[in-house]
Amino acid sequence: MTDSTSRFFEKNRKERLDVVEKIAHLTKQERETLESLGGIGFEQADKMVENAIGTFSFPLGIATNFLINKKEYLIPMVIEEPSVIAAASKAAKIARVHGGFTVRNDESYSIGQIQVVNVDVESATKKILGSTKEILSLANSKSNTLSKMGKGAKEVTCKKLGTPVGPMLIVELLIDVGDAMGANVTNTMCEGVAPLVEKITGGKAILKILSNYSTRRMVYGSAVFDKDEVGGEKTVDNIILAYQFAANDEYRAVTHNKGVMNGIIAAANATGQDTRAIEAAAHAYAARTGKYTSLTEWSKDENGNLVGKIALPMSVGIVGGIINVHPTAKVCTKILGIESASELACVLAATGLAQNFSAIRALASEGIQKGHMRLHARNLAAAAGAGPDQIDRIVEQMAKEGNISINRAKELLGQ
Repeated sequence: MTDSTSRFFEKNRKERLDVVEKIAHLTKQERETLESLGGIGFEQADKMVENAIGTFSFPLGIATNFLINKKEYLIPMVIEEPSVIAAASKAAKIARVHGGFTVRNDESYSIGQIQVVNVDVESATKKILGSTKEILSLANSKSNTLSKMGKGAKEVTCKKLGTPVGPMLIVELLIDVGDAMGANVTNTMCEGVAPLVEKITGGKAILKILSNYSTRRMVYGSAVFDKDEVGGEKTVDNIILAYQFAANDEYRAVTHNKGVMNGIIAAANATGQDTRAIEAAAHAYAARTGKYTSLTEWSKDENGNLVGKIALPMSVGIVGGIINVHPTAKVCTKILGIESASELACVLAATGLAQNFSAIRALASEGIQKGHMRLHARNLAAAAGAGPDQIDRIVEQMAKEGNISINRAKELLGQ
């Protein structure tokens, strides 16, 4: 893969598509889907959301060089921010020197919650736990598919909440949802067992819904970045100092983690994931100790190489949801070559770690703006009205002058 994707950024669109088509074994129709603008027409959009009036497109690019758990990947990324895809590809190339990314994850367990009020919590908890078998049986009757696969509801737990309006019992279902994100089946099971929970406890069930804080779907990744490729020992030390800044200051941590999510959400967008759920869970996990902190860790090994680690909840799926109806999401998933939701979670985590490395490396060395602003200049030139044959010349001149602005782009275009 590395030979055919070498200097990928220098190829034109047709050449890039040729490479992706060959590697991913795309059909003629799948290639045509990528060549279309947005992948869906209005009729499809009108079926997806209410009050539809059109569609809204974002750039779709390919991150190269990724080696994850000894497997090669091309990673589709949907994002409007310049430099993200290039940065992730560069990071992945550096990580390959020491074997790429190593990632593992937990089972695909979704958590469903049933809120019960007007009960004696201690007594109700004993009754619920004593009726576990009956509750699980009823829950699993709501999904023939999961039951046939040996998955489905596996465990019932209870917890007490003390609130200003009185104590509440929260009954939680732990559900193995397999390769699905699992929101619909989790909600269905919670609603299905709620009447039984009310009967057992004598209380009133209010909310019956999944939790997007998917701590039973954790993913853990790591990579070693060669010190010479990083820029030397000084740069490695600066990166570690920059990480410590993020680990100990919430204001820095938010921006630090935004860089992590640049990679994760761009790849999640391309594969039709629930990005809001991913974001919410990640940031809740970052604040799990009561203080918001970094999703990644950076240190040195005995040889002075930079070691990066990432850990976060990751609720994703490759069946159900938008991935079944959006043709571009289907093609992007095929390009990835993934076989399970667990594999997708590993890919997303590696992408997040790669993007975080590139951002923190730039910050700890030449600064973030050097590469970012050059790419941003292309957007400014286009916004000023420059045509394809004029953009490169305007960008070169603005970069030479160190004056990258919409006003300067307009002046150069006028000249």
